[in-house]
Amino acid sequence: MFRRITTLSEVYSINLAELEVNKYWNTSNEKELKIHRIHAYPAKFPAFITNKVLSLTGTYFKRPELIADIFCGCGTVAFEAKRNNIDFWGCDINPVATLIARTKSNSYNIDKLTDYYENIMIIYNKLGDYPVNYEQANERLKYWFAKNEYINLFRLKMAIEQVVPINSKYYLFFMCAFSNILKKTSRWLTKSIKPQLDPYKKPADVIQSFKEQFRFMVTAVIETKILARSKTKIVTGNFLDSKIKKPKVDMIITSPPYVTSYEYADLHQLSSLWLGYTDDYRKLREGSIGSLHHSFKLDKVIISLNATGQSIVNKLLEKDKSQAGAVAKYFWDIQLTIKECERMLHKDGLAIFVIGDTEYKGVRIENSRHVSEALLESGFQEVLVTKRRISGKILTPYRDRLGRFSSVSTNKKIYHEEYVIIGRK
Repeated sequence: MFRRITTLSEVYSINLAELEVNKYWNTSNEKELKIHRIHAYPAKFPAFITNKVLSLTGTYFKRPELIADIFCGCGTVAFEAKRNNIDFWGCDINPVATLIARTKSNSYNIDKLTDYYENIMIIYNKLGDYPVNYEQANERLKYWFAKNEYINLFRLKMAIEQVVPINSKYYLFFMCAFSNILKKTSRWLTKSIKPQLDPYKKPADVIQSFKEQFRFMVTAVIETKILARSKTKIVTGNFLDSKIKKPKVDMIITSPPYVTSYEYADLHQLSSLWLGYTDDYRKLREGSIGSLHHSFKLDKVIISLNATGQSIVNKLLEKDKSQAGAVAKYFWDIQLTIKECERMLHKDGLAIFVIGDTEYKGVRIENSRHVSEALLESGFQEVLVTKRRISGKILTPYRDRLGRFSSVSTNKKIYHEEYVIIGRK
């Protein structure tokens, strides 16, 4: 099932790209629960991966008492841990991500949700004459939202804040619902990954969108039927920040952002601005792994990289110095992250990384080899590697300039496969 690697020489000699696809990791035996679709999220971690790992416990691995996801995103691993009655600790620098993750990880009383929703609608209707000064709105919000939609969203948010206790899990639920209707009620180009304005788009009706979103989220809550009493804690911040108190854990399951991925701060700017996380979404780029917005000395970073990282960055320097710098900083952050993971884990604990390789200007960026080498160099006893096929990308191996899948070979190439890499401490 896995290719076992115990020495650095093996890392350098094995061609991971030639590993056969392991079908066990490709798909789930059960339909994905609706709770994983309550909010749109790019490159969402497959829900079944966590359960695939847990199904191997008892035979290959010890069942964990506490699981962590250090790039927890929208909380896929958090929810699956709770569903399996396992305690969870998660961290993500993106406040929109942790909002979704916390929402998914809670249980709710349906009658209470319904009462809150009905009262929100009552208050919203009473706010029909409440004056909203569109001209004084945040400039970026005026860029994305026409006056009518902005005013309706402003009043809806006011209604939620007046009805639902701000420090409650129900407030998270309704803010998550509010957040997920923002793109469809804006001028954001439909189905575009990158922020792209569509001047011809007719925005969706705010209240109708909120009603549909609420109904879907309620059906998702009813479907989950979680009775587990496990504990979940999710913090917002940079995992590498020494101020974040990290627990000792038995298992880490995570999927780092791709080295050439889009800026998550840009993708979630509507929610970040509306929910008051920032007055300038660009500030949220700071500190994120894989971001192009860093201040650092490239030469010093390159010297600190492992052999795989240095080799790739040196090839990129011949093509694009700016991109080479971004990749170098990304690799260095990943190496620091893996060292921190080693410190978090109990003896015999596992760090599971799900990551794929990418390509830039003809240079293959071997994230899989870089992670494998970093795990061994950080003190892990062995590394187990297998390969899975990413569903939904069979016929579209490229992306166009808007981030949409394409079959045109002149566009940016993406890969259909990714690796499940397990480091055993």
